[in-house]
Formats: sequence, structure tokens, C-alpha cells
Amino acid sequence: MNMPPVIRINLLLFLIMAVVSCDKKAEQVFNEDKEIQLMKQTMDNIFEWAVNKDFSLFYNSIANDSGFISVTPYDRVKFGFNEVRKDSSFWGSPDFRAISHELRDLHINFAKNKDVAWFFCYLDDINEWKGQPANWENARWTGVLEKRKGKWVVVQQHFSFAS
Repeated sequence: MNMPPVIRINLLLFLIMAVVSCDKKAEQVFNEDKEIQLMKQTMDNIFEWAVNKDFSLFYNSIANDSGFISVTPYDRVKFGFNEVRKDSSFWGSPDFRAISHELRDLHINFAKNKDVAWFFCYLDDINEWKGQPANWENARWTGVLEKRKGKWVVVQQHFSFAS
């Protein structure tokens, strides 16, 4: 069967576009190890910002909206980004000094759509208040991360101590 040149060209263009489309989909394959590394960096930023009082690092690591929730072991619950920002003067005080942190036994689970994940780990957050230790050692940290605009942010977190 002899096809007119226009149909052959259109068929060839269609095949080329199909191959290019498949290649782009292959590039977009979910790389779990890479995503976990990006998530770990976001989680580390939740603590590392305090060493240099880099509030923008912290604020860029959490959800900047009213849906953000942070629960501490001190019966304090912060609902929304604006409530967290109100503590800036406390954390920015020269009386507070962050020293180091360590996340141990980190477990991360992804939702089926791969843009939401929940985590659990143990946390040692070593710091001082007015020169005295004010550490959170062996704290349990659980939370939810969401990928927004290509970047992981913590949208909910809960810290607790074993009783």
C-alpha cells in the first residue's frame, strides 16, 4: 500500500513525539532514595536554622499557611504559620543557643501519589538557654511532609517524650 507523502510525514512526526513523550515520562519516574534525601534535608533544616538564627531556612522548611500544626511536649500547640512566627523573638534571643541535633531510626512512608509522606524518628536536640542545658534528648518526632512546588515542607509535626 502506497501512502501519500503527507500521511507518511505526519505518521513519522507522531512516532517521534511518542518516543520523546516516553523519554520524558521515564525522567519523571519517582526516585525514592533521592526524595528521602531531600526530605531529610528539610527535616534537618527544622533544627539547623537555629545554629545561625537563619529564620528564612526554618520558614522555608515548614508550610507557610494556616494548616501548619506543631505540637510540643509542653502542652503547646501552634496552629498556623503565623502562630509559629510569633515565637521569633524567643528563638532569636541571645539567651537561646542551638548546638546540634541528631535524627535516629528515621522511618518514612509515602502516600500513593508520592507527594505526601509521614515520618517517625527519635530526636536529640542539643541546645542551651542562658548557658544551661535545655536539651530534648530521645524525643519522639512524628510528622507529615508535603511536596509543594517541587520542594518538601513539614505540614504537621508532633514532639513527645516517653513517660
